Amino acid sequence: MTPQDYVQQKAAASGSSFYYAFLFLPPERRAAITAFYAFCREVDDVVDEMADPSVANTKLAWWQSEVAKSFAGQASHPVMQALMPLVAQYKIEKRHLQAVIEGCQMDLSQNRYLDYPALQRYCHLVAGVVGEVSANIFGQTQPQTLLYAHKLGQALQLTNIMRDVGEDALRGRIYLPISELQQFDIKANEILQRTYSERFTALMKFQACRAHRLYDEALTLLPSVDRRAQKPGLMMASIYRALLREIERDQFQVLNQRVHLTPLRKLWLVWKVQALGRI
Repeated sequence: MTPQDYVQQKAAASGSSFYYAFLFLPPERRAAITAFYAFCREVDDVVDEMADPSVANTKLAWWQSEVAKSFAGQASHPVMQALMPLVAQYKIEKRHLQAVIEGCQMDLSQNRYLDYPALQRYCHLVAGVVGEVSANIFGQTQPQTLLYAHKLGQALQLTNIMRDVGEDALRGRIYLPISELQQFDIKANEILQRTYSERFTALMKFQACRAHRLYDEALTLLPSVDRRAQKPGLMMASIYRALLREIERDQFQVLNQRVHLTPLRKLWLVWKVQALGRI
């Protein structure tokens, strides 16, 4: 199996919404985003499949070393072998990949966030940086496009956090800021035990309003000259905002189930952005 085959299989097997947004890219850009996404999946899987935190930390340390060696011309993992020939052309830097790893390391050492600025730091590493790299790969000509990409990354990550509240609780994690739980008079134990209440619904409405605001701010930041090139990101915005609205329509029933969109609906949303330019 070639490195290119490996990253293609890794990206396709994830079943992620991101994969749908890659479909309309030219071959070389698609190869770059697929390899980068496969890298993100590799390091994220270290945390998601964690049985022993010390083993997971060792694996992430190995990835840090692999990234450093790859940028020194000694890539050994097929993901890095597929990615490295493309990094110069698409402005992918070592710091970008190390930031993604750092975000995953936070998941091993931290399962609570005191306030929203603390959560923003995490979102910057695992989503904002990913947005920046993706925007470079898609093709950006204006510095403001990177601001759009970081803001959109935050919106996508907050939507993920809302969708996964119940699943994260089973792992002992609460990403919703402690200060905001206190604001709505919710004890951490209520989240961990996946207990619904009007207070929980009010908290989730507050989170949804913030996420919608971030989507709006991101779209406002995107320069019109880069809008065509950034269609894959707009496709992601369309899919994830539809997911957010589905969570709202379902009255935030996220503690004991995972709200999702069907593959057909995702394809429809992607096609609408590609063909009509509408989100």
